[in-house]
Amino acid sequence: MTAQTTEPPTEQSTEQSPLPLSVLELATVGSGQSTAEALAATTEVARTADRLGYRRLWVAEHHNMPAVASTNPPVLVAHLAAVTERIRIGSGGVMLPNHAPLVVAEQFALLEALHPGRIDLGIGRAPGTDQHTALALRRDPAALSADDFPQHLLDLLGLLGDERVEGGLAERFSATPAAESAPQVVLLGSSGFSAQLAGALGLPFAYAHHFGGPHTVAAVGLYRDSFRPSPVLDRPCTIVTANVLAAETDAEARRLALPGQLMRLAIRTNRLRPVPSPAEAEADPERAAAESMPSNAIVGTPDVVVAGLRRLAQETGADELMVSASTHGVAERVRSLELVAAAWGLSAAPGSAAA
Repeated sequence: MTAQTTEPPTEQSTEQSPLPLSVLELATVGSGQSTAEALAATTEVARTADRLGYRRLWVAEHHNMPAVASTNPPVLVAHLAAVTERIRIGSGGVMLPNHAPLVVAEQFALLEALHPGRIDLGIGRAPGTDQHTALALRRDPAALSADDFPQHLLDLLGLLGDERVEGGLAERFSATPAAESAPQVVLLGSSGFSAQLAGALGLPFAYAHHFGGPHTVAAVGLYRDSFRPSPVLDRPCTIVTANVLAAETDAEARRLALPGQLMRLAIRTNRLRPVPSPAEAEADPERAAAESMPSNAIVGTPDVVVAGLRRLAQETGADELMVSASTHGVAERVRSLELVAAAWGLSAAPGSAAA
């Protein structure tokens, strides 16, 4: 593991040399769509992000949810890394309490060997599902607690070659026999606990601002206050996620964002379903309730979205922003990424149409 140097953004860097942008892709399943169609859409999103110059693309781990096809990040990461060229591909994230640390280490060590320098291992401690499904995954009611998460994270780091970790699984096991590099480990969170743990271990920290909670600035502040330099990072590095949807007009962006609003309402009320189409969303009896929910989504024309992203970067001091477009169709997600990339000033791949 090698040290990385990151410069915290300033107002000038945000205005003139934009922060890196990345993509969080949930592999959403819309009404009338199959799992195969949802994964084909995610593949198209990944290729688009690669072409346009986004830094990384992450896929999430969710189980037993009608609207999300991304149940197994390592499998999906392997596929997406194989069909892209320069973008980093990773998990946002692997929910470590659901898995044995040795299994996760082996999976991502193998991915890193296949795609050196392009694999991220984002780690979370939530189940990514309901308690019944979590029990089916973990097979033991005693394992439903996340109390062992810090030790499991240390075991995982040790297995991936972090020489600071003494004892644990790395004393007896190796994730791969002859590693030349390791995936970048990033701790994910939406709470002060994960922020402080990431800081104490000197890891990059990704805050789930797209969840809609009000504590983003406080959490990233806790991370920076608790940060200790490490062999992988010599200063804090913060990634902040955001729900972002751009279209040619504000009205069209709001129309396309409504299916995502209804999906978030379904999650909050535990009435899960596929993502409705824009036409279905406009006629949905829950539309008013969805639109009245508090939201920190950034929706509108490219200029509106860029202004919102700049404000978010300035408020949080983020080193990188990660956008997630929550809507029904892949064409709308791709178009949103294209509009944002052009307005933000990303550098497209040489020879691409965008370049």
